[in-house]
Formats: sequence, C-alpha cells, structure tokens
Amino acid sequence: MESIVEVSGLNLTLGGKSILKEVSFQVYKGEVFTILGGSGSGKTTITKCLVGLYRPASGRVRVFGKDVALLSQLELDELRKGIGYVFQSGALFDSLKVWENVVFYHLEHHSMDREELKSTALKYLNMVGLSEEHLDLYPSELSGGMRKRVGIARAIATEPRLLIYDEPTSGLDPITSRLIDELILWLRGRTGSSAIVVSHDLVSAFSISDRLLVLKEGRVLQVGTREELLNSSIPFVREFLKKGLGNFSV
Repeated sequence: MESIVEVSGLNLTLGGKSILKEVSFQVYKGEVFTILGGSGSGKTTITKCLVGLYRPASGRVRVFGKDVALLSQLELDELRKGIGYVFQSGALFDSLKVWENVVFYHLEHHSMDREELKSTALKYLNMVGLSEEHLDLYPSELSGGMRKRVGIARAIATEPRLLIYDEPTSGLDPITSRLIDELILWLRGRTGSSAIVVSHDLVSAFSISDRLLVLKEGRVLQVGTREELLNSSIPFVREFLKKGLGNFSV
C-alpha cells in the first residue's frame, strides 16, 4: 500500500517539556486513520508536525514522500496545498460570508470574478449538504453542525490529497455527529483523499476508521484495526476503549 504519511521516531520538545516521544506510524492512501487519546496526550500536536508548524527534536516526518523538516518555506507552502485542515472550532472568519469562507484560498491566490467564486463555493457546499441559500449567510447565523460543514467545505475547496480533521464531532449532538461521520466517509469515497482524524469520540472513531492509533502522554501504545484494538493485550488500551465505547457494537 502507498504511504501518504510516514512518521518515524518523532520526538518533540516544547518549552523544555517532552511532548511527543518516539512516535511512529504510517497513513496509507485512501484510508481513514484516527488518532485517539485523552486531553493533553499530544494528538493535535502530531498534526501540527505534519503540516510543518512544529519541527521535531529528532525523528522524521514525511508527507507525500517529502521530509517536512527539510523543506524551505516555499516548498512547505506547496506541500500544504495538498492538505486540507478542518479545525475543531470551525475557525471560520466571522466577518466573511459563508461563500467567502469556503473560497478564502481562491480569494487570496486566484483572479476569479465574484460569480465564479460563488459558483465554486456552491460546488463544495453542495458536497457537504448545504445549498445556495447558505451562500450569503454569516457564520453567526449557522448552527454548530452547519459551521462544521462549512469548515469542511473550505478544507476540500483546494481538492487536497490529505484531509486532517481535528475533533470533527466535538460539541455536536449525537445525530449531527453521526451525520459528520457519514460525510467524512462519503468524501473519502468521492474524492479518493486520505483522512487523519483526531478524536476523543470513540463511537465516532470506531464507526469511520480503517485503523486507529492510541496515544498516552505522547507515546504510541498501539496502532491497528478496530478488531486489533478491541483484542489488545495492553491494559490501558482495553480500559480506554471500555470507558469510551460503552455498549457500542462494532
């Protein structure tokens, strides 16, 4: 299988504190790979290393076959064009309308006219289940689930090879959370992109993931399929899944 992401022996120190310790994993083309762990375990920090916001103290991070730490700023900007990032809060610009949020990259980098931009925005809004009536609304006029969808539409508007979702179901009710799960899987099938999901929502993670990684205090405890994790011999992993899954049936 083709690897989109390869992380090997990643160590990261911030403010004199060891955050990530010998982290290693791969993400394959077309899969949904979820990083699980408690608050402060280093889940989101890993994704920041993938996009070059943090440089490792040691180890290697390769994305699309390129060593992120060795890239110039220009090369890093080019790499990031192939990555769509969906922020936990949505991170929409409150002063911009929905369509402007979705095509923000195009506003900055392309000389398209207003109607072309709105048409492009509508294309991606349609993909996440929103319509023309949402184009001229402001983020404050949307529900939490809709804001999350707009954030996803913005992330896919550059047609990335890799989508990173940071806590995509955080703050959403169970029904909306499941709709977001379905959307993640649909987009994977529709675009052929790979997805890395950072989550503490085990029900969501076990619903959508091909493989999962369990992180504790910056260390990888186990990487595997849902079945492999459920049959784990590691006490922490068994207890973590038991508490998080409850009566959920895989």
